[in-house]
Amino acid sequence: MPDFSTLILFAAAALVLTATPGPDMLLIASRSISQGRTAGFMTYAGIALGTYCHALAAAFGLSQLLVAVPVAYEAVRWAGCFYLLYLAYKTIRSESTTFAPASTLRRLSGRRIFFAGLATNLLNPKMALFVIALFPQFVHAEGGSIGVQMLVLASVLNGIGLVVNGAVILLGSQIRSRLGSMRRFPKLPQYMLAGVFTGLACRLAWQTRN
Repeated sequence: MPDFSTLILFAAAALVLTATPGPDMLLIASRSISQGRTAGFMTYAGIALGTYCHALAAAFGLSQLLVAVPVAYEAVRWAGCFYLLYLAYKTIRSESTTFAPASTLRRLSGRRIFFAGLATNLLNPKMALFVIALFPQFVHAEGGSIGVQMLVLASVLNGIGLVVNGAVILLGSQIRSRLGSMRRFPKLPQYMLAGVFTGLACRLAWQTRN
């Protein structure tokens, strides 16, 4: 297990990283605004599980495939793009509006929202490369099992992420309550969420490994 000084240093780096707005924060915020606080936390839970998966993949060398085999990186990247576009399509195709009492979006199961967050994280090859680049700097051979150390670091990152993104979720739910009185643009939340999915897909399509 990493020593205390290593954990403190990693926690400081994690705080800076999680406090910097990025795709995960944008997705969490949009879910919170369009579908409520619970949806925001379920999305973050899926993303957090994805972080654990990336950490384990890096510990066992699986993530190195994305570095060593360009085709593997491209396959994951384009799978992520198509999945995000699929989510955008499903959001737009929803017949009910988010703020309506019988809204289809509000009735989305927590499991579906959770797995959407998980899949979005897992299908982002940049996340795998980020873990490969950052985590090994805080892992030491004398600290015991590499896998355990990676999971501990992932737990620290997720814990700090919960605090930072929790604040984003609560703010998003407040914005949602204010938007709840809007009636002129009833489908606005759907368009907002679909726009976020589409934007993330475009970002993933245009990014490179470097």
